[in-house]
Amino acid sequence: MTIISWIILGLLAGAIAKFLLPGRDPGGFIGTTVIGIAGAFIGGWISARWLDHPITKDFYDGTTWAAAIGGSLVLLIAYRLLFGHSRN
Repeated sequence: MTIISWIILGLLAGAIAKFLLPGRDPGGFIGTTVIGIAGAFIGGWISARWLDHPITKDFYDGTTWAAAIGGSLVLLIAYRLLFGHSRN
């Protein structure tokens, strides 16, 4: 996959993570978008490095999507814990 497809995947993964974990975020829409993109990269890296599942070149691979969404969820939770009260 190219860098553009990872960014698009990250945007969609961030939106899905936000849907799965509703609430107010300290960074708003821009912060959630950046977290989604970073989560896609980190989730893909973790999947390839430690889970022994190399990232395929197919944009529609379910494991790639699961890694991206999982990475986004982890970053979103960490961001909320570090930078604000999300349930006000």
